[in-house]
Amino acid sequence: MSDAGRTADVVIVGGGIEGCAAAWALSRRGVTDVVVAERHTVGAGMTGKSSGVVRCHYGVSSLAAMATTSLDVLERPREFLGEQITDIGFRQAGYVVGVAEANVDALRKSLAAQRRVGVETEEIGHAEVAKLWPFADLTPFAAFGWEARGGYGDAYLTAQAFSTAARAAGVRVRQGAAVTALLVDADRVTGVRLADGSQISAETVVVATGVWTRPFLALYGIDVPITVAREQIVMIDPGIDSAAVRRLPVFSDLVSLQYVRPEVGGEILFGNSDLPSYDEIDPADPDDYLNRATEAFVDLTIDKVGNRFPGFPDAAIASSYAGCYDVTPDFNPVISRAPLDGLVIAAGFSGHGFKISPAVGRLVADIVVDGRSGDPRIPETDFRLSRFDEGELLKTPYPYVGAGEMR
Repeated sequence: MSDAGRTADVVIVGGGIEGCAAAWALSRRGVTDVVVAERHTVGAGMTGKSSGVVRCHYGVSSLAAMATTSLDVLERPREFLGEQITDIGFRQAGYVVGVAEANVDALRKSLAAQRRVGVETEEIGHAEVAKLWPFADLTPFAAFGWEARGGYGDAYLTAQAFSTAARAAGVRVRQGAAVTALLVDADRVTGVRLADGSQISAETVVVATGVWTRPFLALYGIDVPITVAREQIVMIDPGIDSAAVRRLPVFSDLVSLQYVRPEVGGEILFGNSDLPSYDEIDPADPDDYLNRATEAFVDLTIDKVGNRFPGFPDAAIASSYAGCYDVTPDFNPVISRAPLDGLVIAAGFSGHGFKISPAVGRLVADIVVDGRSGDPRIPETDFRLSRFDEGELLKTPYPYVGAGEMR
C-alpha cells in the first residue's frame, strides 16, 4: 500500500448502502479524503436483499422527515449523484396503507404529524383505493393513507450509485478489503487494520456493518443491542397481465399484516409485516442462514394473499429468498457517536435503511463534520446509542393496535 493509502480523514467500514451513502454525503460536505473498506463488493451484503419499499409513513417524526428528504435523491438521482447515473431502479408507483377501525385515530394522527415535517400524504377513501388496487378485497379496512411520491426501488443499484458518486468526488472505495480490527489508543479510535495486515490511520472511523456490527464492536466493550432477524420474501406470479401489475402501487395491509408491491417484470413481491417483539426474535446467523422461504412461510403467503387479493385467481408461487434485518430493541437505527472518541456508528436499521439512506448519509456526515444534525427535524439525539441504557426508546406516539413493530 502506498503512503497515501495508509491515512485518511475518515474510514468507513462497510460498503453497503449506508456506508456508501455516508461517503457520498461526506464528499458533498467537502470531506473527500475518505476510504470505504468493503470486505467483498459494494452492496454484497444485506443491501441486495432489501424489499425496496419506499414510504414516508412513520409515526416517529424524525424518521418520517428522513424518508421525505431522501425522496428528492431517489426521484432525481442525476441531480444529486451525477450525470453518469442513469437508473437507480426507483419506480414512483405510489404507496397506500390501510387500517382497521381500531387504528383509524392512530392513522389520522400519524398522517398529520407526517405532514408537519414535510411528508406529502393524505387520507383517501375506498373508492380511490379500489381504482388503485382493483384486485383487492377492501371490506375489512376502515381508512387509508396515500403517498403519491412513494413506490419501490433497488437498494443494490442505489448503493452502486452512491459509490460511483463518491468515487467521482475523490473518495477511495476499496473492495475485497476486510477490516479485522479498530486501532485504539487509550480511549480514542485512530484507524483500522485490514485482513492483509495493513493499517489505515484516520481521525474518524464510521462503522456501517449492519448485521455484523454487534460482535465487531463488542471486542471494544461497546454493546450495540442488535439482534439478527431472518426475513423471508416470496415472489408471486399473479396470473394477470404484467402491464396491469406494473401500474399497482405498494400496498401495506395493516389488517392482515402483509405488504405487497409490483416487480418490473410483472410479479408481485410479498412480505410479512407481523414481526415478533425484540425479545421474541429467533436470532439468525447472517453468514449461515436459509436463503429461501420455508414451507410454513409459503403457506402463510398463500393464505394472506389468497384472502386479500381474490382478483388474482390464478396466482402461483414463483420464487423466494431471505435476508436478515439488524434489529434494535425499538426497531429504529443507531446513528451516533460511540463511547470511543473518533468512532461513529450507523447500524441497526431494522428494515428501514434503504428508503432513508440519503438522509442517513447526510446525518453521518453532519455528525462527523459538525458533531450534530444540520436538520432540526432530524435531531441526532433521537438515534443516540445511549438511549437503550437510558430506557428512552425511540417509539411512535401513534402505535397501531396489533400491527407489529413496523411503525
